[in-house]
Amino acid sequence: MTRVIKYVFYDILRTRFILFYTLFLLVCTFMLFQVDSDFGKVVLSLMNIVLMAVPLISVVFTTIHFFNSYEFIELMLAQPINRRSIFLSEYLAVASSLCLAFCIGVGLPFVIYGAWQPIASLLLTGVFLTLVFVSLAFFASVLTRDKAKAIGIALLFWFYFSLIYDGLLLWVVYSFNDYPLEKLTLALIAFNPVDLARIIMLLQLDISALMGYTGAFYKNFFGSSMGILFSGVLLTTWALWPMGVALRIFNKKDL
Repeated sequence: MTRVIKYVFYDILRTRFILFYTLFLLVCTFMLFQVDSDFGKVVLSLMNIVLMAVPLISVVFTTIHFFNSYEFIELMLAQPINRRSIFLSEYLAVASSLCLAFCIGVGLPFVIYGAWQPIASLLLTGVFLTLVFVSLAFFASVLTRDKAKAIGIALLFWFYFSLIYDGLLLWVVYSFNDYPLEKLTLALIAFNPVDLARIIMLLQLDISALMGYTGAFYKNFFGSSMGILFSGVLLTTWALWPMGVALRIFNKKDL
């Protein structure tokens, strides 16, 4: 299994896509530092890029890579290697390469400018989002043999969690604004990893006062040890359950 991970990992690192992804993040981060030297504002601007671009790039690259590796997967299945090891090797190689590209592209400029504290939560959030959407992309990939359909399903996941879900959440908030909705919105946020990551980042930037009473409620909850544990468990669950379901489908699928 270790050899398969190393082979797939190095093969991915040799692709131009990972290089362009790293350069894209590097250029964006350096440009933001040129525009404003305030580390907090740079992180806030990067947050918008992370919440939209990282999930999109993760699902598209993962789905394309899976189908491009189909012949390699079939070759490995002909060897005395079980399906679980092959699937997990592919997942770990793809996820680690994307996480490495993200950490270098976003983290290196902050290290150069000497900003360690503001970047920690952003890097952690970006890594979790990468893992979540890589899992969703593998789930979409094992559902069908049609590459175009799989990419469409993966993009639907991104579109739903990044755009549609926020619209539904706003509709609930405005429709029932006469009622206390803090606990309800907290529960609804738990069903969307992008919103969960956004709330955590906003609270880490200490701008919860701009969010009113709801912001104070979120700060009291997520700022506590229970809130940190809650958010960590949720993001970990979002990263694991699609991958687990995809693994079960892959084990039973006739390739």
